[in-house]
Amino acid sequence: MATRRWMTPRVLGLGTLVLAVVTLFSVLVPILMQQGEPAVYAFLFGALLCAAPLVALRYTRWSIAMFCVSAVVLPVPLIAQGDLTSPWPWSVPALLVLVVFVAALAVLRGWRSALLAWLLSIGGTLLVVVAASGAVPVQAAITNLVVVTSVSGTALIVAVLAASRRRIGAELSREREVSAAEHERRVLIEERSRIARELHDVVAHGMSLIQVQASTARYRVPELSAEASTEFDDIARTARDALAEMRRLLGVLRTEGQEAELVPQQGLADIPALVESVRRAGTDVSFEPPVAPPSVPAAVGIAAFRIVQEALSNAMRHAPGAAVDVVVAVDATAVRIRVHNTRAAATEPKTTSGRGHGLLGMRERATLVGGTLRAGADPVGGWTVTADLPVTDPEEQ
Repeated sequence: MATRRWMTPRVLGLGTLVLAVVTLFSVLVPILMQQGEPAVYAFLFGALLCAAPLVALRYTRWSIAMFCVSAVVLPVPLIAQGDLTSPWPWSVPALLVLVVFVAALAVLRGWRSALLAWLLSIGGTLLVVVAASGAVPVQAAITNLVVVTSVSGTALIVAVLAASRRRIGAELSREREVSAAEHERRVLIEERSRIARELHDVVAHGMSLIQVQASTARYRVPELSAEASTEFDDIARTARDALAEMRRLLGVLRTEGQEAELVPQQGLADIPALVESVRRAGTDVSFEPPVAPPSVPAAVGIAAFRIVQEALSNAMRHAPGAAVDVVVAVDATAVRIRVHNTRAAATEPKTTSGRGHGLLGMRERATLVGGTLRAGADPVGGWTVTADLPVTDPEEQ
């Protein structure tokens, strides 16, 4: 694991650059000395020339200055020889260093810095050739410059294109991450909005009934004592305060500018229609409804419907073509749900870690009504969701 952690693209690129620079330096200096360069001169300016790509990692301007000065100064001591037979003013290792330098600048600092370094290097050595035109073979020097300009210019163009492609790829990756984050945020907002609607339709409606009944008790029951009337007034006041707090919570859950949807919330009675709609979509669903289902709290009925809905949606999404079995049983203590799908018929089932928003939402719904939910894979590749939702307050049992 430690080896893989160190072998990142950045580290590999830096290692390749260092290896190339050291190799070129070890070749450039002997060639310069063989051509007639003084040893100290060759070592000093050869080191500056080869070190420029590494300096560009931190200091762009200094690296350009080092490279251009070295590129212009290195050919000068050879002018006195007059009859140059080796490539001049650019030797082959110096040309390779130029290619590495402009490529590194294009990738690290952009095309402007690479183009500036390339123009200054070629232009500086061209001035040296013009100034020494009477002492050196000009035709051979011009040919050398043409070759160097062509090879290094091609390398510059390729490096700029590669760097642009790399930057575009990085921007696309960032856009995909932003899109994924925005999708997750939108899913969470939709779930919060749905919970807000359910709180409004179930809890707030019940509190409103309590407040109205408590406020009108003295008028509906004439023989009510003064103490009982005061007690009912306190109950009505508490209910009004609770409604005000509920409205504040709903304002937090709803996003800005969002209106409450005036649509009845589904419950146990709507599960058969839900199953039938899934069948019409082409999924093989077997459904075992509750036998003579008793009335259950509205919040429990909504939670049961949403859990079955999400479980069916997950089965259709992650196991297309699989058969699904839905069982909803209701007794005096709880609503018990089991949704099982077999292995996908056409493709391999998608591995699920249990961290998706769907499973999280189902667990939260079960927890809100005091229930439990379990979801997991079968040994044969299927998936099962089970939920137990109590129909009475656990503290009253």
